[in-house]
This record gives sequence, C-alpha cells and structure tokens, in this order.
Amino acid sequence: QVQLVESGGGLVQPGGSLRLSCAASGRIFNIYGMGWYRQAPGKQRELVATITSHGRTNYADSVKGRFTISRDNAKNTVYLQMNMLKPEDTAVYYCNADIRISVGVVSSKYWGQGTQVTVSS
Repeated sequence: QVQLVESGGGLVQPGGSLRLSCAASGRIFNIYGMGWYRQAPGKQRELVATITSHGRTNYADSVKGRFTISRDNAKNTVYLQMNMLKPEDTAVYYCNADIRISVGVVSSKYWGQGTQVTVSS
C-alpha cells in the first residue's frame, strides 16, 4: 500500500509564504512524476506544478514566479514553496505521484488527502 501525506497548510495573510510537503511511503519501487494540484470551493481541481524524476518543472501560469516545486528523491518527498500568496490561491492542495510498486508492474497515480491553504487578512 502506498500513502501520500501532505503537511504545511494553514492560514496566511496576503503576500505571505507557506511551504507544503508531501511524503510518499509504503511499497515503492520507483517514483516518476510528482505534482501539486488545488481545488477551490465550487471549482474543478487544477494543476499547480509538476516535477519529473530528473527535476524538470512545469507551472500553471497563475503561479509562475511565485511558487517553486522541488523534490528530494532520497526522502520520496515533494515540496511546494509558495510566496507572495494571494486570496485567489485559497484552496485545498493535493499532491500527486506516479509510483511503481514493483518490477513488472505498471505505475499508478496516487493522491494525498489534501491540505487547506487559506489566504486572508
């Protein structure tokens, strides 16, 4: 069984910063792409940022220049550093990882349980 556990969410004022973490654990042979998504009330889940196993990153236009995704492969962990936060960044943030659990088994996408980020004065 694979688990993704997020942490680091909370309440922050506009212009502030937060750092989210997501650690994968369990039966893991290899982790390929990892990413962060978010879902605001009444809206569909949207991509925030992704990172490949080799460190190539991709960002939504709305967060470019403010958010930075990174990963520590030794710790099976992905991070999202969020700076210059805006009220419109308020959402539940979910991490996602493409994980292969064994040789000869295709990889599958796993989701964390989500962590709330609220940007408000």
